Amino acid sequence: MSFKIRAARMEDLQHLYEMAKLTGGGFTNLPADKDSLTAKLDRSVKAYDRNTDEHGNDLFVMVLENVETGAVRGTSQLFTMVGQSWPFYSYRLSTLSQTSKELNRTFSAQMLTLVTDLEGASEVGGLFLHPGERAGGLGMLLARSRYLFIKEHRSRFGNRLFAELRGVIDEAGGSPFWDGLAGRFFGMGFQEADYFNAIHGNQFIADLMPKHPIYTAMLSETARAAIGIPHPNGRAAMRMLENENFSYDGYVDIFDGGPTMIAKTDDVTSVKNAKSDEIVGITASGAGLKSIISCGKLHDFQATYAFIGEADGGVTIDEDAAANLGLSVGDMIGHIPR
Repeated sequence: MSFKIRAARMEDLQHLYEMAKLTGGGFTNLPADKDSLTAKLDRSVKAYDRNTDEHGNDLFVMVLENVETGAVRGTSQLFTMVGQSWPFYSYRLSTLSQTSKELNRTFSAQMLTLVTDLEGASEVGGLFLHPGERAGGLGMLLARSRYLFIKEHRSRFGNRLFAELRGVIDEAGGSPFWDGLAGRFFGMGFQEADYFNAIHGNQFIADLMPKHPIYTAMLSETARAAIGIPHPNGRAAMRMLENENFSYDGYVDIFDGGPTMIAKTDDVTSVKNAKSDEIVGITASGAGLKSIISCGKLHDFQATYAFIGEADGGVTIDEDAAANLGLSVGDMIGHIPR
């Protein structure tokens, strides 16, 4: 069975909607709402159509397509500049130490401070793989093909790149972090607030969230335990990000307390190590180094797994990968080892 990554199109709406219903909540970038998904796709199509290369407020939606059936089985997103339509809020976890000479003791307290430090950065997000396809490295293909897109369109992205990981969600679909902190100020449950944010944006956070630092010692034990902890289903994604040179620097999601992973764009492993070569030969499948390859720009961008071999003047790729992307000898590809 063969898969490829391609630019999302308006006719992918129903596929994305069906996948959105499978996320289980806490997945702001893929809401189970057709109007919101339509708006995302419309914005993405306009971004792919924009023919100037400066860093702007774009959204690129990509999909994972089964080449044999045409079915969409996964999706991912790239936001080139966050915090433009409305402020982009995070909590920053920090420590305040104070010393009492009379007691001869030093006390350290952790605090959460509402910040907009990440405004202007680019975000990799919205990655979701259909539960029926969670094997064979398709999640890695979805995730890492985005870095090949960034490499090919570097001027459209900021110098910092981040990814928000979903935080701890309980069996009832609630968030211990939300219930212990923000929920006390908003009078609504996590699912309702998260859905409202996905549909309308988070300006209501600016309107209602207290702006002063919050001492974590004042939160419930379950809320404190959730700070900076990914959802169990997101631990593999966190390891993948760490392998790409992302790190957790104390920023957490304001809704579920999940960790925000940050990297310098040019230091991301798959951006830094991506190569561009001409195809000089087509070989039998299985010959060479298994890699992720890409071709095309903007709405013509595609990516898939391939077997790459070194050759004079370029590289060889296997016949299956060439067929998946419609490649021939003489075409240029970007590639990174799997």
